[in-house]
Amino acid sequence: MNLMVYLIFLIVSFGASIAGAICGIGGGVIIKPALDAVGVLDVATISFLSGCTVLTMSCYSVYKAKRSGESLIDMKIGTPLAIGAAVGGVVGKWMFQMVSAMFADKNMVGAVQAACLLVITLGTLIYTIYKEKIHTKHLVNFVVCLLVGLVLGIMSSFLGIGGGPINLVVLFYFFSMDTKAAAQNSLYIILFSQITSFLQTVLTGKVPAFPIMALVIMVFGGLMGGFCGRIINKKMDSKMVDKLFICLMVVIIGINCYNIYKFIG
Repeated sequence: MNLMVYLIFLIVSFGASIAGAICGIGGGVIIKPALDAVGVLDVATISFLSGCTVLTMSCYSVYKAKRSGESLIDMKIGTPLAIGAAVGGVVGKWMFQMVSAMFADKNMVGAVQAACLLVITLGTLIYTIYKEKIHTKHLVNFVVCLLVGLVLGIMSSFLGIGGGPINLVVLFYFFSMDTKAAAQNSLYIILFSQITSFLQTVLTGKVPAFPIMALVIMVFGGLMGGFCGRIINKKMDSKMVDKLFICLMVVIIGINCYNIYKFIG
């Protein structure tokens, strides 16, 4: 890959991680479709690199929030969600490998991922726009939280997005969290699911071939994005975060529409 491609990787990972740290979407929901659109690596490699970037950003963000005493993570809810997501991450990775093996043409795998992500993102956008009119719940049962986390982990790992907007919708609706609390709890869930997904990939020998420089650049972008995102988040109120989130969803929908066309065409 040439210098321009590496620069794109840096810009995408950095920008997505800033948005991910602010909104709690991890960044993979931006990184995955954006790099799919660039088309310089296959979908499995992009999923792995995206996961490593999201893991770096979420680890930094959760650690700094805890260290600074600014954490809004509800451990009674967040921990069973995170444990469920960790297990779901393993299941989702297995599902991705199974679906990938079904298609000789890997572009079809990318098309399936893009279509699923398009539906999820569109649903998330609609919910976010009308969430003030929706009556929310406040689940606290440990087993229910585990099951919800399991579903989140499966979807995020299968799609290679780390967590994404679906986490926020679940935290808004089922746990009545405000935007900033949902963002931090989402990153906590993403951290657990990404750790298990990464370990599974490594321990099963399923790590795809990738340029080392691409991994270094993207992990660096994730770390710097997490750092800058935390600073920006402190200066934004919940309404501003919601507006940024809605704008991101519109962009992601557009990218996924393009990716479906590209993979199928």
